[in-house]
Amino acid sequence: MTERFGHFVAIDWSGAQGDKQNGIAIAVCTIEGGPPVLVRPDRAWSRRDVLAILQDALPDDALVGLDLGIALPFADAGAYFPGWPHSPPDARALWQMIDDICASDPHLSATSFVDHAELSRYFRRHGGREGDRFRLAPEDGRGRFRVTEHHQAAMGGKPYSNFNLVGAAQVGKSSLTGMRMLHRLQPHIAVWPIDPLPPAGPVVVEIYTALAAIAAGRTASRTKITDFEALNAALSNLGSPPAKGNGPISDHASDALLTAAWLRTTANKPGMWTPEGLTKQIAQTEGWTFGAT
Repeated sequence: MTERFGHFVAIDWSGAQGDKQNGIAIAVCTIEGGPPVLVRPDRAWSRRDVLAILQDALPDDALVGLDLGIALPFADAGAYFPGWPHSPPDARALWQMIDDICASDPHLSATSFVDHAELSRYFRRHGGREGDRFRLAPEDGRGRFRVTEHHQAAMGGKPYSNFNLVGAAQVGKSSLTGMRMLHRLQPHIAVWPIDPLPPAGPVVVEIYTALAAIAAGRTASRTKITDFEALNAALSNLGSPPAKGNGPISDHASDALLTAAWLRTTANKPGMWTPEGLTKQIAQTEGWTFGAT
């Protein structure tokens, strides 16, 4: 039987300021086997570089995992921005709004969005600036979460709210910049589950690299890998040949390599595309993390 996906691409994304990003890493492997490999490991990628690859350089059987949140929390309050009359109704409208507001921001950054007079009220920003609408209740110190992030936590992950832009582990900046890119991908590529899984053609999914690390035998507190010996031990647990290299490796590169191999082990399992808790409404508004069950 022909497998739906034959190429597996994992992209460790970055929301940092500037053009070229050392925090972006791209890894690929194939259904035929072999180790995952980094794409141009000597290159500092820009977000526009990644957009160009996704638009023009993917095989039809590619599954692409992006390490970012593809939407903001919605289900907990019935809106992304409760109390604001212009809050968009679904994820695609959210992507367009972010890209429109940030049209003059260079490098697909999202500074104008989080500095917006009304929208900034929903974010926690640097300098102790916590918007008065960051929390739904006074005790919600960690901010708001999507349904899929509650599932991540139940699996041993430690998700951060996409409304939190502070701290080394925050994913809010990368998520917002990623949503600008997702808007510009239309209609080139399906983004699951906001788009239904098509019978053919490349597909983008949200990934949380900690889930791949946990599946590869790492503990929840040790999901980051910074040397080839530990990386190859984790790859072996996934049934993958070792990656080429020795000594230290950046956690961005190891995240991409390990997650590409993990996608290969999971992508063609039908149950991975029908997780418990994923409704049509959640798919259209919040999206989902591939592998969160």
